[in-house]
Amino acid sequence: MSDSLFSDISTKMAKAALNGLSLRQQAISRNLANVDTPGFKAQTVNFQETLDRMVDDDNLLSLKITHDAHLTTAADDTGFRLSLRPGGTLRADENNVDVDVEMTDMSEAGIQYQAVSQAISKKLMLLKTLAR
Repeated sequence: MSDSLFSDISTKMAKAALNGLSLRQQAISRNLANVDTPGFKAQTVNFQETLDRMVDDDNLLSLKITHDAHLTTAADDTGFRLSLRPGGTLRADENNVDVDVEMTDMSEAGIQYQAVSQAISKKLMLLKTLAR
């Protein structure tokens, strides 16, 4: 019974969202760390598009492992992928990291992460209240 309480669609989606937002934060941090690296191209995670695709998928977040020795990462589990950030202006050193864009994206991802975390927390508080 407890397995079904924590493996419903909303919990799976929240877990996927947190994994995707974490990957997005890592990409932003990597971009900021390489702001002065010649030739570095900014990366991004298309969070919303991937999450929308997961919602529309009939096999929601299913994971297929064909061998016991296979390992997965957060990106493999959820389908979130790193890609080069479109647009931007290349500087003379062929780097296109814009600190203002990265800081804005980091704030946005942080707010989204906090919102999803609070939603999960409220759901667990409700379950705790119902169990009393």
